[in-house]
Amino acid sequence: MILIKTDEEISKIQNAALLVSKTLAEIANILKPGVSTLFLDKFAETYVKDNKAEMAFKNYRGYPFNICASVNDVVVHGFPSNKPLKEGDIISIDIGIILDNYFGDHAYTFIIGDVPKPVLDLVSNTKKSLYKGIEKAIALNRVGDISYAVQFNTEVLYKYGVVRDLVGHGVGKALHEEPNIPNFGKMGKGAVLANNMVLAIEPMINLGKKDVYTSSDKWTVKTKDGSMSAHFEHNVCVQKDKARILSDFSIIESAEKLNTNLNSNYY
Repeated sequence: MILIKTDEEISKIQNAALLVSKTLAEIANILKPGVSTLFLDKFAETYVKDNKAEMAFKNYRGYPFNICASVNDVVVHGFPSNKPLKEGDIISIDIGIILDNYFGDHAYTFIIGDVPKPVLDLVSNTKKSLYKGIEKAIALNRVGDISYAVQFNTEVLYKYGVVRDLVGHGVGKALHEEPNIPNFGKMGKGAVLANNMVLAIEPMINLGKKDVYTSSDKWTVKTKDGSMSAHFEHNVCVQKDKARILSDFSIIESAEKLNTNLNSNYY
């Protein structure tokens, strides 16, 4: 069942989403070579709890950590570890929180130091494809319109690998609600979008081929060819004329630009 949200529910989801954005911005302030993703996991937990909210991922279907920290060829669901980040890494940090019984859930890919131009372009184009998808999140369009917009602006234009095994989703009182939002598809196909549906749109795009596999930990998803992967995610409310973005990348981007350890040359 696809749930249509009330204005009050949308406000609560936005509050949760904005706390995720603020948490990602705080992480952007401290990201640098030598920092471990396990440290970031504990840092995020403390920040969210200090803001009177709960972490949504820990123990969700058995997931053992607070955040997903996916480095380089890890597409999503990367386990935080004691391994220090290094110059040239890219890292997608995905965070979910529960605030006032509603969920916020989104992700951002950071670049640590200098990387080859193809990797820089991958991150840039993946981020741009998210906004192209969001442009189609308007009432009476279909899910396939979002999906095709992402696919066209990654796979068609740049020959990247668009991951088929993982999708975006609805979000609200549950972390994952209907409908699923693939990053590939056909215009005019799929569920009809209605005013006040709330979606998590999240391109997961590989520099190489689309194929992925799940590691022995049963969570960590990696590219089969070892290529880099980027991941961006916004929480979005479907509206009649223009989608309303409930999360806020601007505060993350501001922190990213101020941190000299991070590469923001892809804007």
